[in-house]
Amino acid sequence: MVDYKTIITETLKTEVLVVGGGSAGCNAAAAAALEGKKTMLVERYGFLGGTSTYILDTFYGFYIPGKEGRKVVGGIPDKVLDKLFARKAAILRPNTYGAGTGVTYDPEILKVVWEELLTESNVDILFHSFVVDVVTEGPKVTGVILVNKSGFFLVEADIIIDASGDADVVAKAGFPFDGIGGKEAVQSLTTTFRVMHVDNEAAISFTKQQMWDWMKEANATGNYYLPREEGSVHITTIPGVMATNMVRLAIPDPTNIADLSKAEIEGRKQALEYFRFMKDYLPGYDKAELMNFSTQIGVRETRRVIGEYTLTKEDVLGARKFDDAVLECGAPIEDHHNAAGTKWEYLEEGAVYQLPYRTLIPKDSTNLLVAGRCLSATHDAHASMRSIGQCMAMGQAAGTAAALAIQEGVEPKKLDINLLQAKLIENGAMINTHSSFVNYHE
Repeated sequence: MVDYKTIITETLKTEVLVVGGGSAGCNAAAAAALEGKKTMLVERYGFLGGTSTYILDTFYGFYIPGKEGRKVVGGIPDKVLDKLFARKAAILRPNTYGAGTGVTYDPEILKVVWEELLTESNVDILFHSFVVDVVTEGPKVTGVILVNKSGFFLVEADIIIDASGDADVVAKAGFPFDGIGGKEAVQSLTTTFRVMHVDNEAAISFTKQQMWDWMKEANATGNYYLPREEGSVHITTIPGVMATNMVRLAIPDPTNIADLSKAEIEGRKQALEYFRFMKDYLPGYDKAELMNFSTQIGVRETRRVIGEYTLTKEDVLGARKFDDAVLECGAPIEDHHNAAGTKWEYLEEGAVYQLPYRTLIPKDSTNLLVAGRCLSATHDAHASMRSIGQCMAMGQAAGTAAALAIQEGVEPKKLDINLLQAKLIENGAMINTHSSFVNYHE
């Protein structure tokens, strides 16, 4: 660690500090503020949402797959849905992969919705700020050091929630993690892109299997380079605009900036090749034009913290329940491995498993929590739990736990789980679901 005292421009103090303004971080900050705690959120971009706004346009995980398709995520995440549907900026979309009904939205409107959620909650937001180091006293992280155009800031906090996706705070503080550098390769990366001026009626006239067959046919000619002979293209909230998830790149460590930079370049190159294929092969796309690339390449997996408990594949597929459960998930294991395909493994029809609170507590830490895709889980279990719906629910759980731990004067791992569960349920979280399908068109 550098001698931060020589470079700090300003010192800020808060009770709860959330690092990362993605779906998990936004919900964490809103939840902590809801309980009356002074809360600050730090985000590297100039807008909120993370993967939900700069890469994707659909929330998965709110509904489980299957005929019943019941809703398993509620509470603060519902406020986000309510705001989107009130603006007619979201639709429910059945998922052909069987991952459950998705909530497809306008990412630009969602940016404003996230801002409304946090400003209405009186959360202090610092945009354009990177965490470059941490300040520690033994196992306690007393603050983080940020850098932005105004200089170097020290933000001191009672409890810090690492919702950075890459477990940046956990890693800088020296706590253990898995994922990059582990025995299993992390999941591949994807640059998404949207196209416009599509004939919607013609574009829904073919199946995904037909599209995949055409990809194989195009590759066989030698005139195209389509490394992933699958993927998806779907309708959006805007007529004539379709969104894709096709590109695939594999790098050992997406936190390695040199490799990540090369992946950004290759991702856009692949995207243009897939777009060329779409115009040449897919009905309805002959007059289509490229609308935009994702703001950055989509990263599915990097560091996964080693927590007080690690969620396993057996927990997921066995629909395991836990005494310290804070949310539920019915999403399949969706492993975008390094090969051209995607490995899917499903729970039994209608089944869900629960996520234990302990997976959000880095092992041996005293005032850290995590939320989002850096939770404590094995590679396989992570491939199910990383859905945005569950990341939002993790955020609410972590933010609520942080506030209650401060209120009770205890470390997060010593918090009374009954108190936490009662507060989550009071605020609308769904820990044991028996509700039927919720229709947000009504």
